[in-house]
Amino acid sequence: MKTLDDFASQEGPEQEAYPYEGPDELRGPILQALTRVVDPEVAMSIVDVGLIYGVAVGDDKVHVKVTMTSAACPVTDVILDDMERELDKVAPPHMVVQLELVWDPPWTMDRMSGRARRFMGW
Repeated sequence: MKTLDDFASQEGPEQEAYPYEGPDELRGPILQALTRVVDPEVAMSIVDVGLIYGVAVGDDKVHVKVTMTSAACPVTDVILDDMERELDKVAPPHMVVQLELVWDPPWTMDRMSGRARRFMGW
């Protein structure tokens, strides 16, 4: 059975998954934390699905803008809880995690990573 990793681009790394503002030393751990969160409806990372619209790390918080594939998404609470749990593992102890659910711009399949689209056969 093929996995998402089997559909990585042969042309090198893909573009950055989402805008990031903050210290370079937290960029990787935050990306890894968000990649561990899976959208249970499609069994893919929320990063590959394209649900993350941006991450900003300030002095006292990690602020993440996130969307869902639809306003009627039945697993929104599951995804948000998983995001908070994973980000709490990598954020410095003095920082709070702030998740902002946004709907503009609306999610489209164009937000999916190239490997996710190849995996889905698109």
